[in-house]
Amino acid sequence: MPSKESQVMTDLFAHVAKYIALVPGDLGQYRLVLEELHTVTPEPTDVTYEDVPCPGTVLPAIWCKPIGASTKHIILYFHGGAFAAGSPASHRKVVGHLAKMTGCQALILDYRRAPEHWFPSQIDDAIAAFRWLRDVKGFACENIVTAGDSAGGNLSITTALRLKAAGEKTQAAIVGFSPWLDMKMRGSSYKDNATTDVLVNPEAITGVRAMYVGDASLDDPLIDLFVADYKGLPPMYLATGACEIVASDVEEVGKRAREAGVEVHEELAEGQQHLYFFMVGRAPEANNTMASVSKFLKEKLGL
Repeated sequence: MPSKESQVMTDLFAHVAKYIALVPGDLGQYRLVLEELHTVTPEPTDVTYEDVPCPGTVLPAIWCKPIGASTKHIILYFHGGAFAAGSPASHRKVVGHLAKMTGCQALILDYRRAPEHWFPSQIDDAIAAFRWLRDVKGFACENIVTAGDSAGGNLSITTALRLKAAGEKTQAAIVGFSPWLDMKMRGSSYKDNATTDVLVNPEAITGVRAMYVGDASLDDPLIDLFVADYKGLPPMYLATGACEIVASDVEEVGKRAREAGVEVHEELAEGQQHLYFFMVGRAPEANNTMASVSKFLKEKLGL
């Protein structure tokens, strides 16, 4: 059974869901409501923040700096919000927890959002920020990891795919929290969890998908991640809740990546909703996931 603490997230998302149903009819209201996600996450102690103008961000990115953290290792974080909402501010506290537990700094981008900017603008921004960290700020690729939630989890993977296609060295590891990876909605959870996921439903996904994809083909390997070439990609940690509509995304992509020789760690949190990890610091389920992810990242970064 889910903990009492995690029920807070379920109740909040039941409220948010009615605004998602309005997308794209009332995108502005959806964006405003999603900015309130941070309210369920307690402020992490001993973490400072700094606004940073850099390539790949519209408003300044937020640099999370835990006290005593390594200055040679960094998490490049992509916020969720169906590529159309969310911001560094909505994710500042939860990423601060992740950075503190991992023992390194983190940079949260304000990448361009749909529908004002179609695919692959968001991936272009992610690549620009990665290259800035590497070429301007001097972070070695083996000291950079990418992480993200929902649409941001998608970007965490597609960044590596784009870097590999360009013949460049990829990041050291990939993390996806509740990652949205199956835009064609073929997985079993799109039917099995249609009534258990209080936040997301197939109709809402169809709407935001159209805003993101634009006139691109759903068969593009950077959109249809079931046909992407995972050979040579860095290790992945993919975590999702058992009640999520995207739960089967993790299962299928994890399977395909392992078949390509990639090290994949999967976590299915029993009874949990989309983005349950926002309850870190309050709910045991979120705490357990964040602890496992930070342990994974420490291992891959050599911390």
